[in-house]
Amino acid sequence: MPTSSTARPTTPPTVWPARGRHIGHDAEGVLRRTLRQLKDSQVIDDFLEVPAPDAGGDSPERVFEARWRVADEVTVRARLSLAPDLGGGREWTLIAEAEEPWDPAWPSPVTRFWPEYGDWDHDAATGLSLSRITGLPEDDKDVRRLLRDSGRSGWCVRVVVHEAMTTDERGRMPLARWLSPSLRHRVVEHRASPHQLRVVNWALREFDVEVPRGGAVVLPGSPAPSGYDADDFAVRTVFLDGSEPTDLVAAVTRFAALPRPLPDGAEEALTALRDDWHLLTLEEELVRERKRVAAYAEALEAMTQSRDLYREATERAHEALAAYRESAEAAPATRQPSGTPTTSAFQQLTRTLERFKFSPKALRPATKAEGENEKDTEIPPEPPRPPGSEKS
Repeated sequence: MPTSSTARPTTPPTVWPARGRHIGHDAEGVLRRTLRQLKDSQVIDDFLEVPAPDAGGDSPERVFEARWRVADEVTVRARLSLAPDLGGGREWTLIAEAEEPWDPAWPSPVTRFWPEYGDWDHDAATGLSLSRITGLPEDDKDVRRLLRDSGRSGWCVRVVVHEAMTTDERGRMPLARWLSPSLRHRVVEHRASPHQLRVVNWALREFDVEVPRGGAVVLPGSPAPSGYDADDFAVRTVFLDGSEPTDLVAAVTRFAALPRPLPDGAEEALTALRDDWHLLTLEEELVRERKRVAAYAEALEAMTQSRDLYREATERAHEALAAYRESAEAAPATRQPSGTPTTSAFQQLTRTLERFKFSPKALRPATKAEGENEKDTEIPPEPPRPPGSEKS
């Protein structure tokens, strides 16, 4: 099965992520009306539409925040960002985080922003419905392309169901009807016709999974969650007679409970929820201001310490400079005759050694060998002249 080249952080147990697409008109208006109705009916505690950072132009996205309580005490904070319409609808990303690990029996955070049914319930990757059954296309190439795109997305749970025979209206009941509330808007159900089993399994080879005849399989997504085994999430038989598909519901529930990596883009959305939250209560605002004051105090203390250290270093430098000047003034100064170039002691010593090196040999004591050589080189005496030579 496909693996990610880089390890992604695991989805925290307190976090509920979802992504979809609104294909109708006036998505912002639908959000505002729904949030206002839910607050008036006390389903949510409060909501806020975050002002756009650039008031004079079009913001790249619209952000809505909401908070509510589940189990009467656990607070849930959620942030929905609505991307601009680039054709084909407006993509939305929803991240909700509770004070405790998420319970599948809690209401879906989607229903705290969008109405129960509407144009918002479409998968962002494929455009398929998040609440209804979607049949696979007839063309084999379209089937392969659709399943490939579905299998690579990690935002939704993908289920492929093969119909062993043509079903009636009772067999067209969507799987979401029997799922827990927190899973109903995170599952995309693909239905394969009886003759499409071969092409479906051929397309799913990329993910190392296979749909049993008349059964179903939960796709691993990309990257696959830790502990995923295709055999554990394949259901041999699904009775499409209107009864609850118990084995398939159990497989989807087990898959959703696995430690799953954060899908692509969810880490940034979770960071924005935690670090850029605006919908604060009075107590939270007080805590935030106290933290801000403490941070300012720490920064001021660090600046004061840095200033004191700089001042101490400057004083020591001045003291060292003054001591050097005093020692220089106390040292005897030798005056040089005017016009005489100043030479250092090192230069004088060097010149003296050079004069001593090139002095004549007579300044050195002669050795015995040198004395013998001098005798050998003396001028011999003039030989005696013959008699009578002086007269001539």
